[in-house]
This record gives sequence, C-alpha cells and structure tokens, in this order.
Amino acid sequence: MARKSYATEEIIKHLRTVEIEKSKGKTVEEIARQIGVHAVTLAKWKREYGGLQLDQAKRLKDLEK
Repeated sequence: MARKSYATEEIIKHLRTVEIEKSKGKTVEEIARQIGVHAVTLAKWKREYGGLQLDQAKRLKDLEK
C-alpha cells in the first residue's frame, strides 16, 4: 500500500484541526481517523511542527535542504 506524502502546509493545517477538535472534546484517535492518519503520525507531526507558523515551517524545510 502506497503512503501519502503530506506537504508542510497540509501538516500544519491538520495540526490546527487537531487543536480545534480537541477543544471540542474529541479524542486524538477520533481526530486521526477523521483526518485519515494514525495517532502516532499526529504525535510525530506535533513534535516536529508543533509551534510553528506556516512561513516558519517552510523556512525550516528550506534550511534542511
């Protein structure tokens, strides 16, 4: 089964969705299922992109390249 590669913009959008849905009382597992990823993936994304804004995340990726 092929994996989907997410762009930085999509990851940050999904992380914001997680924050909003958690404030509504949903669990991380429910949110992950809604987004279409595993809860572990959300944890990895949060660790890597947690407090970044979109422009900061793009700059980080550019620096890594």
